[in-house]
Amino acid sequence: MARSTHHRHYQVLLRLLRELREQAGVTQAAMGERLGNTQTFVSKLERGERRVDLVEFVEICEILNVDPVGSFALFVERRGAEKGTPVRKKASKTTGSG
Repeated sequence: MARSTHHRHYQVLLRLLRELREQAGVTQAAMGERLGNTQTFVSKLERGERRVDLVEFVEICEILNVDPVGSFALFVERRGAEKGTPVRKKASKTTGSG
């Protein structure tokens, strides 16, 4: 399991978040303000000095007017490409035994 912000898969997430912000035409300062924080906070997120949790990921997507589910799917796709392994399209279901 990737615990470091320097892990290659986490770096894929950071690149995606920065790309989404830039495509939305939002500066780090504007995003920090919308998050109720600072430009420095956003910079630290994008550089991997501070981890992004799932709630923050959704909030960032909402601020940038992008679909969080679609954005996460894009991350999973890019992560799979980074790994060189095929991406599973559906989560497998497990059945309980009683």
